Amino acid sequence: MPLDMSRAASTRPNSYDPETRTVSAVIATPTPVQRRDARGPFFEVLTADTLDQSAVDGLPVLDSHRTASVRDQVGRVRSISLEGDSVLALLEMTSAEDAAPVVQRIADGTVTGVSIGYRVTGWTEKSGPEGRVKTPTRWHITEVTLTSNPADPSARLRQKGNDMPEDILETVSPEAAEQTRRSDIRTLVREAGLAPEIADDLIDAGADLTRAKAEVFDAVQERRRSAPIIRTHTAQNDDPAVITRRQSDALATRMAGGECPEDARQYLNLSLWDMATESLQRAGVSTRGMSADDVFTRAAAHTTSDFPLLVSNAMGKVALDSYRAAESPLKTLCRQRTLPNFKESTAIRLGEMGRLEEIAENGEITHTSRAENGETMRLKTFARGVTVSRNLLIDDDLGMLGDTTAAQTEADILVDLIVSNPNLSDGTPVFDASRENVGASAMPTITALTSARQAMRTRTWLDGATIISATPRYVLVPANLETEAEQVLASIQPNKSDDVNPFGGKLTLLVEPRLPSSTWYVFADTARLAAMQYAYLSSAQGVQIQRTEAWDTLGMKFRAFLDFGAGWLDWRAAHQVPGA
Repeated sequence: MPLDMSRAASTRPNSYDPETRTVSAVIATPTPVQRRDARGPFFEVLTADTLDQSAVDGLPVLDSHRTASVRDQVGRVRSISLEGDSVLALLEMTSAEDAAPVVQRIADGTVTGVSIGYRVTGWTEKSGPEGRVKTPTRWHITEVTLTSNPADPSARLRQKGNDMPEDILETVSPEAAEQTRRSDIRTLVREAGLAPEIADDLIDAGADLTRAKAEVFDAVQERRRSAPIIRTHTAQNDDPAVITRRQSDALATRMAGGECPEDARQYLNLSLWDMATESLQRAGVSTRGMSADDVFTRAAAHTTSDFPLLVSNAMGKVALDSYRAAESPLKTLCRQRTLPNFKESTAIRLGEMGRLEEIAENGEITHTSRAENGETMRLKTFARGVTVSRNLLIDDDLGMLGDTTAAQTEADILVDLIVSNPNLSDGTPVFDASRENVGASAMPTITALTSARQAMRTRTWLDGATIISATPRYVLVPANLETEAEQVLASIQPNKSDDVNPFGGKLTLLVEPRLPSSTWYVFADTARLAAMQYAYLSSAQGVQIQRTEAWDTLGMKFRAFLDFGAGWLDWRAAHQVPGA
């Protein structure tokens, strides 16, 4: 029975087979697609003869490049083949109920656009009057996606044409074919950003789609040639690692301010969306038609996208800078160590050998033993999660990304080490009257400092006899004694000898506002005798920033962690003076 000609013309039947749920598609052609890299815009041309066709069976067919849910996979690739310069694929759609609306759109011809995700092993580049053109030396496809706005306007589901039975071909009227030609040419011209009059001229001239593509390509090149050229002298590099490093530096500058490295200045005006888009394009993923949500979701989830690394590096740089800037002055009083694990570590301190004894000629050397003691310390891990929300990414709000409290954590631990006055290995607290390292109550004065210095100078070693002369170097005060300490340590030019300040320029003032009011301390030079110690894990020194998978939030998750420990080494290097 003959078919209704008007109906056949309006539906434009495609190659979808409802029995096998398969549809044939042109997924890549050599049509130039404009891209952008660190050096600026270029035309990308995918060449079929350099395509790696191994391991293509079973590749996912996605809905608009989305991968947030398993429901976004609406089919799989059954096979890939070459037809001239084009890459064809046979797509098998799923029978799942939640994908039925997508399959119906394929069947009735509503959905026609196709795009691909791909990875490029290497590029060949040439320059001409039309600009830079890059073609892959080898590439392979990672996904096929159905989209309403493909980057390559020639990539689409195949219509029933030369492979259709002859009786069906007869039902497609010349009017329908002409309507298709006009529509395809107008779509091609519109997506190239050209004036509608160009489409009218091509249609009036009777151009087919192949000729129209060539004319549109020439028009785009002519427009580029007539555009003003702005040349910069910034060094360029196509290495993705270099680009990531430079963009991380620019992003860190936008987060925390400061001076941007010269080679990263070209990226200062890029938003997070721009960087996410570029990272996908470097990974061979087309972002044409993607919303901001889609771009960030794909950039965060794509296995070859360097966007998560870029954000992690920038956050790590800002965190490290702010960490160093906020470091507690108490670390000046400590000796730094690195530990290989989280086991308890003991710092052994040997006593003096004693005086050398005179011996007669051919006399016997007498032996002595060395006293020893040891204080223990153990590393602990401190961590905090940081969520980069979807709103923050889209709004490009970078003010809070670099915040970290690692320096505050270290300061709290070191302050507690002093204030808690723990027992040492001999069972006696650090500051105790029996050790003679607690002075009489006094404000910071020359008299009080003289008394503390004398006590430290005359301290003996583990044998109880050898004087070690723990030379004072630092005065540690709380915030309420800062002015008094500055006055007593000020170096002045006296008018008479009685006015000479014996401590002027000899002691260094350290102020720790977390210390309780009034009580202050004198510490020896750590190069000679260290009172305290702190340590990091040898494989992770300082604050570490890592990215974690964010399945329960819309955005990206990071974690900041610190492997840190602190403990006392020797009470002899410290002297406490209670406030008056």
